[in-house]
Amino acid sequence: MTDQYAVFGNPISHSKSPSIHAAFARQTGEDLRYEALLAPLDGFAAAVDAFRASGARGANVTVPFKLEAFRYANDLTERAKRAQAVNTFKFDGGRVLGDNTDGAGLVRDIELNLGCAIVGKDVLLMGAGGAARGVLLPLLGCKPASLTIANRTLHKANDLAQHFSEYGTTRACDYAGLAGDRYDLIINATSSSLNDELPPLPPRLFAPGALAYDMMYGKGLTPFLSFAEANHAQTLADGLGMLVEQAAEAFYVWRGVRPETQSLIEDLRKS
Repeated sequence: MTDQYAVFGNPISHSKSPSIHAAFARQTGEDLRYEALLAPLDGFAAAVDAFRASGARGANVTVPFKLEAFRYANDLTERAKRAQAVNTFKFDGGRVLGDNTDGAGLVRDIELNLGCAIVGKDVLLMGAGGAARGVLLPLLGCKPASLTIANRTLHKANDLAQHFSEYGTTRACDYAGLAGDRYDLIINATSSSLNDELPPLPPRLFAPGALAYDMMYGKGLTPFLSFAEANHAQTLADGLGMLVEQAAEAFYVWRGVRPETQSLIEDLRKS
């Protein structure tokens, strides 16, 4: 029988996940079907229950259910525990393994697709919400020289730095506290690009050869990437590669097979 997978969200019709996983299945020869399922805002757990009861093997979870998915899982990977959010379920009888593949997807895109090794680099992570929380553990695992978390609300940045303190040294500050700093890698994990806004960044943040990475995709040159270009960042990148790489990581969690991603990223970018 063909194994069943899905992505749950609300809204969900815009999701690229079904086409991404269909491409992975064709490439690897894995026998699976993947669909997008709209879960009611007050009925996420019931929707997942029904999907599991149908014999499904796993699922992805997107906004606004990642925190609820964290509570739904009865077993968690370390990266999901630290992120306190789940975007991937693996079902095995009564066991529901909750994982978070966002950080692994970000790191693979930066290091493999963009050719930017994180080890020994000075890294700035903008934002202290769920997107930032989901990627901090894998980033720290790459052994950067420094990792700074900047956020408009300082206490949220401090709380996040403290939450991950056992995995590496992080510094927390507000945006004014960045004055005079320079970074090799700056990652925008805020929602500012959704609203065509730019956090109040000081100038001259980008070290020679720096990479500017916006987790948002499909928005063209966002205000953050425009700022980076004007301030001489060497490389600009959006989050499309992260989207594909986190999906590939979920595919690997489910099937034990890691699909090739670069050609798919190129095809999606052309389209």
